[in-house]
Amino acid sequence: MNSLNDLKIGLALSGGATRGMAHLGALKALTENGIFPNAVAGTSIGALVATLYAFQVPLTTMYEHAKELNWLKVSNFTLSRTGLLTNKPIGELIEELIGDVNIEDAPIPLAIVTTDIATGEKVVLREGNAALAVMASTCVPGIFQPIELEGRLLVDGFILENVPITPLMDIQCDMIVAVNLSARKKYRVPDGLLDIVLNALDIAVDANMQKHLPGADILIEPDLFTIMEQEEIEEPYQAFYDEGFHTTMMRIKEIQMLINRYQRKKEPKLWRRFKRFFSPSTP
Repeated sequence: MNSLNDLKIGLALSGGATRGMAHLGALKALTENGIFPNAVAGTSIGALVATLYAFQVPLTTMYEHAKELNWLKVSNFTLSRTGLLTNKPIGELIEELIGDVNIEDAPIPLAIVTTDIATGEKVVLREGNAALAVMASTCVPGIFQPIELEGRLLVDGFILENVPITPLMDIQCDMIVAVNLSARKKYRVPDGLLDIVLNALDIAVDANMQKHLPGADILIEPDLFTIMEQEEIEEPYQAFYDEGFHTTMMRIKEIQMLINRYQRKKEPKLWRRFKRFFSPSTP
């Protein structure tokens, strides 16, 4: 188990809509092996999972609620010029599980990435109402009604930082593990104007995302798009979860080695000399 007092391990959870079940699989693999991130950042569906983790909601509870989610359960129709739907049910789910709380109340430091659609700025929320922040980060522009928060008009953070690594760099995490749910994406051959627009958005978002990925010490990239192509899979949510778990398990030894390396670096020099002096000599 990593020592929470000695090492700050940041976990970045990307956007990815229904593929977010893979985040739960990744968390399961990490915690089963005694690796407990003590700072977390999330974008879009990653913001939802990050918030629940930061407020220490059990993974089993997250899983039971996540497998029931669909578009009908996370949205309501609204009469608005800025969106066809409202994602208020997401905020209600957050409040059901953790209460009416603020981000800064979380036992584990939490950052939620959003986009100010009026200015084009990335807005990282580290305080304020948790439910509203998650609603903002999961607010797909053009579909969901933007969230007005402190004079800003906020939408999904995936536009500017889909894998939220820089918020963890900003608080000087010793190491950062990032889970990217958009790896190995395969773009559709356009079959009309809408497909062209969607492809253009995906390409722009992915190109911007690549600029941030080198900031992670460990990058976990489950192959979720292959699963989406397999029509015979009856329960894709479980397949996403399993892929997140197995892909993370394949990196556990590497993560543990990196934790040990960083812990050694943080040890005072005098203590390292003391341990070497009293440790059994090697032949």
